Amino acid sequence: MTPDIGQGGCAALEDGVVLARCLGEALLKHSRREIKDGGEGVEEYYKDVLFKMTQDVEMKEVLAPSNSVSSTSPSTLHNLKEIASLLETAAYTREVRRIVRAVRLTMVLRRKLKVSVISAFLSFALTPGSEVHSRLSSFLPKDDEQDMDVDTATSATQVPAKHALPELEMYSYLLVLIFLIDQKKYNEAKACASASIARIKNLNRRTIDVLASRLYFYYSLSYELTGDLAEIRGNLLNLHRIATLRHDELGQETLLNLLLRNYLHYNLYDQAEKLRSKAPRFEAHSNQQFCRYLFYLGKIRTIQLEYTDAKESLLQAARKAPIAALGFRIQCNKWAIIVRLLLGEIPERTVFMQKGMEKALRPYFELTNAVRIGDLELFKNIAEKFSNVFNADRTHNLIVRLRHNVIRTGLRNISISYSRISLVDVAKKLRLDSPNPVADAESIVAKAIRDGAIDATLDHANGWMVSKETGDIYSTNEPQAAFDTRIAFCLNLHNDAVRALRFPPNSHKEKESAEKRRERQQQEQELAKHIAEEDDDEF
Repeated sequence: MTPDIGQGGCAALEDGVVLARCLGEALLKHSRREIKDGGEGVEEYYKDVLFKMTQDVEMKEVLAPSNSVSSTSPSTLHNLKEIASLLETAAYTREVRRIVRAVRLTMVLRRKLKVSVISAFLSFALTPGSEVHSRLSSFLPKDDEQDMDVDTATSATQVPAKHALPELEMYSYLLVLIFLIDQKKYNEAKACASASIARIKNLNRRTIDVLASRLYFYYSLSYELTGDLAEIRGNLLNLHRIATLRHDELGQETLLNLLLRNYLHYNLYDQAEKLRSKAPRFEAHSNQQFCRYLFYLGKIRTIQLEYTDAKESLLQAARKAPIAALGFRIQCNKWAIIVRLLLGEIPERTVFMQKGMEKALRPYFELTNAVRIGDLELFKNIAEKFSNVFNADRTHNLIVRLRHNVIRTGLRNISISYSRISLVDVAKKLRLDSPNPVADAESIVAKAIRDGAIDATLDHANGWMVSKETGDIYSTNEPQAAFDTRIAFCLNLHNDAVRALRFPPNSHKEKESAEKRRERQQQEQELAKHIAEEDDDEF
């Protein structure tokens, strides 16, 4: 079905809703005086409709110069006031989706925030002189009044709220905290975040959950940027316990990810796994939090040598991540590449050629090439060349594990190329730099034969590795045996399916045999005769 079907009906419904809203606002605005007609509401309706039509037309035209756009666009303070009204509506109607929309709009405006704008908004949303207003104003740096981006005409007419809603109060904390982090005022950000967390502990409202989850994130981020992440671990555990008791599912997911990040930051993988295994089940109410959870789970599984599960988690996190989260997708792909190499797989070239990731994945591309070739010296050079990158990504310890895979790949190439080769030449071709390379080559070959990596034998007396010749396999009975095994499996599967479709036998409906019938009749006759004899005795 194409999206234009029912377009006229949809437009009529939209016009009816907009007209009713405009008339309702006009009636509420002039409720104290009589309204003879709805002219003012109709004018507002025409303005909204014409604005929408103009907006739709401008989408198809060339953009106007920047001067005209800036002159007609609303100020940042005006947008913040609209967000405040949206929060008030959400608080009264208890609609969480409006809170989510308000947070999303704030992320769009964060680059336009200034001290003057935030101060004016605090005076609008909070009561000037109150404890919350004074505390938040103290966190803001002093700014000159020449950069004021305040709509004084509208702010003068607005009356500040006497009793600020908890949603507006928490939003004010979030706005100030985002501004301080963007301005790299980390110490002030830590103080503001701590104050907001202390206030959240006393609030138990479903409309606060979305704002609280964002405040939890920036609370952890402010301490991470100052290197004091370990200080808040106990507080995060306490907050997770409170969120669990309050059935705050979004807060539980956010705090669980923050705790996992806290543990992994200090390489406490065992504690992270214990917390993850005992925490409530992750229900994935937020896609962003679910992606982070999968990424942390993949890192834990990788360190615990569970490469198959780690690969699945990391690839799923990379697929579910938003397109805009380029840095997160790059980290997921880096870890996924290492895990696939540890599994013995070679990632496709398209993985390294994704848009925007070519430069970041270049060291891992060269590393993959060295593992594919099986050149140990090239592998060492690449590991040394990009050691700073690998240490920054915290994948250096995993790359050290790849050395065994590189040696095994090189040994497999040697086994295919030579039917018989001395262990001295094997050590030279593998470029082993150990004190006794021949003995190391012998142990490496023996382990590869035992693991089934190569099909060869080891001649200890002469110091040779003798590869078994691979003749024409179709001249043997192996293909016939393989086909026989597959056909037998398919036949057994078919027989089991047919047997499962049958009804169970009804044992109670089976017919009696002649002998059983005669025995039953004889027992009945004896019982009847015994009863008759007892009756005769009584008379």
